[in-house]
Amino acid sequence: MNSKGNLLSYFSEMKDPRINRTKRHLMDDIIFIAIASVLCGCESWNDMEEYGEIKKEWLSSFLELPNGIPSHDTFNRFFAALDADEFEDCFLSWVKSIHQRTHGEVISIDGKTMRGSRKQGCKTATHIVSAWADENELVLGQIKVEEKSNEITAIPKLLDALLLEGCIVTVDAMGCQKNIARKIVKKKAHYILSVKENQKDLYEDIQDSFRVLPVNDYFEELDYGHGRIETRQCSIIEDLSLVESAEKWNGLASIVKVDRERYFKATGKRENETSFYISTLKKADIIAHGVRKHWGIENKVHWVLDVAFREDLSRKRSGNAAQNFSSLNRIALNLLKKDDARVGIKSRRKMAGWGKEYLLKLIGN
Repeated sequence: MNSKGNLLSYFSEMKDPRINRTKRHLMDDIIFIAIASVLCGCESWNDMEEYGEIKKEWLSSFLELPNGIPSHDTFNRFFAALDADEFEDCFLSWVKSIHQRTHGEVISIDGKTMRGSRKQGCKTATHIVSAWADENELVLGQIKVEEKSNEITAIPKLLDALLLEGCIVTVDAMGCQKNIARKIVKKKAHYILSVKENQKDLYEDIQDSFRVLPVNDYFEELDYGHGRIETRQCSIIEDLSLVESAEKWNGLASIVKVDRERYFKATGKRENETSFYISTLKKADIIAHGVRKHWGIENKVHWVLDVAFREDLSRKRSGNAAQNFSSLNRIALNLLKKDDARVGIKSRRKMAGWGKEYLLKLIGN
């Protein structure tokens, strides 16, 4: 079956973590059932086993299944032991095969904590940093933030794995670091980095600049919807004379101020917010577009994973299980996003569960 082979070909070369005498099921069979079941709405190892048993006759028509459907314990043990970095490398290779790079595409990088993965008596939970390509609507890659570390060390590793030439990379304030800016420029991409109080001197220098220096470019847009009117004003300054460390930020070409006002028609209430950024770009409209698109990773990835995939409620805690199930979710999300059905993600998952033709169409994307 071409659809099976096409997707699994990117994962079939992984090292099987099991010892030979315990291998009652083929690795390809386990991975295919796992991906197919998550596409169809499964959220646990028990779900995977039940899905496999219900679909056993159909699965047997193209999978070998030498000892039937793997048990939920088998799924759990396999993905808990599977090298998560190797699984993510395979995920990245597959995404590169379906990603159509577009000049000027916004690539947003942000982190998400899987709260349910926190082990009893442990303060930390699995935290994943992902890269989202807005125009292609694809999760390009992800990396786990190691314990006793943070996104500052994880983001450069993720950048190393991505093809970014000609793209605009947006990162929130945690990633506003000189080495990250340097890495993005080295990859022949532009950056828009959020600046907050964690970069105290830079933050104050930008504020001072907007008090006394003339604005070089300005862009304003209005957004109507959901009972409110939102006005966004983007101003940029190219004069970096008041930014004391400007030369240390590789490629820095402008400092940015974005003012937002939200007017709620029902109550007459107004909310105002001001944000600051640094960028290699000099066009206010392009920067405003990038700033707005950055939130796509929250709305189209993190929110969907929590609402449609219920990832935040996941209790997978053994070994690499949480990280690897996160990769399964993102594989499924990419396949679902690439489809053109005029329904939401939850409905697409139901459709995949109801009809094998639609499921095979998704896996063949």
